[in-house]
Amino acid sequence: MVNFTSNTYKMKLEILTFSNKISKKLSKSERKFMADMNYGMLASGSCLLTDIVDKLHEPSRKINVVDRLSNHLAKGIPAYALNSYLSSVKKWCPEHPVVHIDDSDVVKPGGYKFESLCLVRDGSESTAKKNIYKKGYHVTEATVLTNNAHSVSLFSKIHSSNEKNFTSINDITFSAIERAVSLFGKATFVMDRGYDDNKMFLKLASMEQDYVIRLTVRRRLLLHGRWVSAAELCNRRKGKVKLTLFYKGKKHEAYLSHIKVQITASRKDILTVPLFNVKNS
Repeated sequence: MVNFTSNTYKMKLEILTFSNKISKKLSKSERKFMADMNYGMLASGSCLLTDIVDKLHEPSRKINVVDRLSNHLAKGIPAYALNSYLSSVKKWCPEHPVVHIDDSDVVKPGGYKFESLCLVRDGSESTAKKNIYKKGYHVTEATVLTNNAHSVSLFSKIHSSNEKNFTSINDITFSAIERAVSLFGKATFVMDRGYDDNKMFLKLASMEQDYVIRLTVRRRLLLHGRWVSAAELCNRRKGKVKLTLFYKGKKHEAYLSHIKVQITASRKDILTVPLFNVKNS
């Protein structure tokens, strides 16, 4: 019991030390807000304000503490706190880090008072044959891999296509890329097939960044003066390097290789790494 209490105290001290580090130049109320949110989320394992408040054990009424945290959240992240946090993240990462960018959705089917609700794909109910759409928000998240192989948040934004200042999801993604480039200078961006977009290729090429983007089967590639689909390319070639991978919960044996091709967006050579002869092990 003594060791448990000691470990808990040490963990709480580390959380508050980090919180104070990124908020030391803010006002007293903002410093308290930062400490409450950081500790409350980690202690409760939740991002719901009611759950966070339960772990703070404040003498004030629960509704009053929720309102206090809500008012601070409405102001957004102070610039100093964000810059201080990003400076800390940079120290944890290698000189040329790996940045993963992905989009997800928050579904609020029973929400009627939320601002700017839009229709988003419900990933929990959608299938390969049918997409289910419900009210909610888009979420764009960028994480970076640290020296200890842990992922930490670099960019996180909840947005809606019904907002007045909304332009496109690509612009949100570009903001995430620009933040990473301004912080690290050079990075390798890893994205799923939802980012197989000519605008994305051109953006990363213009910023001279490395990237790995999963291609869709409809992507057309210029190989030896002839346009072929990504699926046809996989069927025509033979892989040289054996690789064991996990896909959809199963272990597979695959062969891969790299091929120099061009895409429709530009005539700049890129390397594709198609998988061949994928079999269950």
